[in-house]
Amino acid sequence: MGNNQRLEVVVEGSEGSPRLDRVLAARVAELSRSRLKALILDGRVTVKNAPVRDPAYHVVAGDTITIDVPAPVAAEPKGEDIALDIVYEDDDLIVIDKPAGLVVHPGAGHETGTLVNALIAHCGDSLSGIGGVKRPGIVHRIDKDTSGLLVVAKNDAAHASLSAQFADHGKTGEMRRGYLAFVWGVPNRVRGTVDAPIDRHPHAREKMAVREGGRHAVTHWEIVESFKGPDGKPVASLIACQLETGRTHQIRLHLAHIGHPLMGDPVYGPHFKTKATHLGPESQAALAALDRQALHAYLLALEHPKTGAILEWNSDLPADLRFLEHSLQAAL
Repeated sequence: MGNNQRLEVVVEGSEGSPRLDRVLAARVAELSRSRLKALILDGRVTVKNAPVRDPAYHVVAGDTITIDVPAPVAAEPKGEDIALDIVYEDDDLIVIDKPAGLVVHPGAGHETGTLVNALIAHCGDSLSGIGGVKRPGIVHRIDKDTSGLLVVAKNDAAHASLSAQFADHGKTGEMRRGYLAFVWGVPNRVRGTVDAPIDRHPHAREKMAVREGGRHAVTHWEIVESFKGPDGKPVASLIACQLETGRTHQIRLHLAHIGHPLMGDPVYGPHFKTKATHLGPESQAALAALDRQALHAYLLALEHPKTGAILEWNSDLPADLRFLEHSLQAAL
């Protein structure tokens, strides 16, 4: 969409409302409601050859509505040539297997070198843009030091659909997000659910905390494998988690909350550092080499925003977590 685009809609009268904004929302699938409203307010929507700046303006059957859609402006930040592990890509979305250490979105301290910079460069003109800007639509994030699957929208319609699916988190649709976590200790049952509200930590700005009055947060978990130390006592577990909500640091915080913080997590499991003495030498070396929380987004399933097809992707553990897993298995 390098040039301005002109769309024409002839009102049928069957759109369910005479309001200009609602008629356009019913008829123009490729632009979001908020984008259409912005174009109306900007004087870029014409009825009877005159610009109409009122979203509530009533149209009638037979009216021709013209929408002048300006070419998307270049994104800030700039694109950067950063290698990406692309699992899936089409005109509407792109799924990345993110390595640990890659920040998703530019911000303080990370103005460059992020996934967004990489996507702007990789996608180029296939990004029709979000809200008139040629940028990828980030609908969910993964912590810098968490690896795994992440989906990004390429246009307004996909952004709206994926955002709604993530907000619903599979309660009514097909959205599923699965994580693999290596944690300290072995829970006393095979599976469970953590239902504990999450809010900003009252004193440590970078941390979240389980707090009354926080945002609703639910994590379902199940033990995949348990590991013993050289002394034969349970020392760690591999746990699969499914998110019912998507709060910042949710899995890290929820597992710490039930007494099983992630291995290698410096924020929510620092007092478990001495636990490393219960590991065998190979596992101690693997944990020291990890230098991050042992968390991987291994499963992502969603409904394609355009076709409605159910898509599912799986990602194997990356090398650093495979090394940790093998060392823990070898200690048995």
